[in-house]
Amino acid sequence: MNKLLVILGPTAVGKSELAITLAKKFQGEIISADSRQVYKGLNIGSGKVPKDKDSPSGYYSHGILHHLLDAADPQEYFSVAQYQQLAHQAITSVQQKGKLPIVAGGTGMYISALIEGWQFPAVAPNPKLREQLEKKNISELLAILQKLDPLKASSLDLHNKRRIIRAIEIANQLGRIPPLIKKPPPWDILIIGIKKERTELKKLIAQRLEKRLQEGMIEEVKQLKHTLSSQRLEDLGLEYRWINRYLEGKVSYSQMKKLLYQDICRFAKRQMTWFKKIKNVHWISQKAEAIKLVEKWLTSPY
Repeated sequence: MNKLLVILGPTAVGKSELAITLAKKFQGEIISADSRQVYKGLNIGSGKVPKDKDSPSGYYSHGILHHLLDAADPQEYFSVAQYQQLAHQAITSVQQKGKLPIVAGGTGMYISALIEGWQFPAVAPNPKLREQLEKKNISELLAILQKLDPLKASSLDLHNKRRIIRAIEIANQLGRIPPLIKKPPPWDILIIGIKKERTELKKLIAQRLEKRLQEGMIEEVKQLKHTLSSQRLEDLGLEYRWINRYLEGKVSYSQMKKLLYQDICRFAKRQMTWFKKIKNVHWISQKAEAIKLVEKWLTSPY
């Protein structure tokens, strides 16, 4: 009843496909660990599994219930702390049904916060402050944070404006960012990582990008532009950033494809850098390896 399976890896390696295979074989439900799939309307660009047409209440894909898809409005900020809380609730719900919770995704911070039990400071959102900070660029925000907490400012992801704003919000109230405290959760966790050779991964990224463009990814961004600002699309990154720039005439179609592909490859590299820091990951390249690992783990008396 306290088992938790985690599937991680860089973009385009087939995490969702493996999660569905394992969920069908071992009576599981899937909990997404993707910082963009959590948002409604971000479907093709985020790689969200398609919802079953005859889906009952909840988000079912391939007959498997998926949690934390379409859980937030893309106009709002969804924090790591919010993810952790909702993921805990989903895991408990799945376990109470006597099923296997399977966390699957590529957002390393979400996964680490969950399996390492990060303890977040109890600082409520400050809408007025956020509105002011949203108008500033990343350099200006880092300068503000540097004055509040120089140590934290030097360690933040410089690509993530939302996390910098949240750091300022916390430091503004507490005077500094408190050190991260970890309280490992009580689950028996098996972590499976999918790894591909660099050449193969780049090929998979290129193939998937072409497929998503054919499926209507540009039209998806056009629809999002009715409700989301250009800055918000920039913040959502990768596909949403570059297609928005293309739609605004800042880059040509061929430039958009080339630069987006390069950005995704760099993103995959950053993902692997994060995942290599996570302990006890069983790296596999084939589905059969994952099935054997899970079978052994589920039947182990320990």
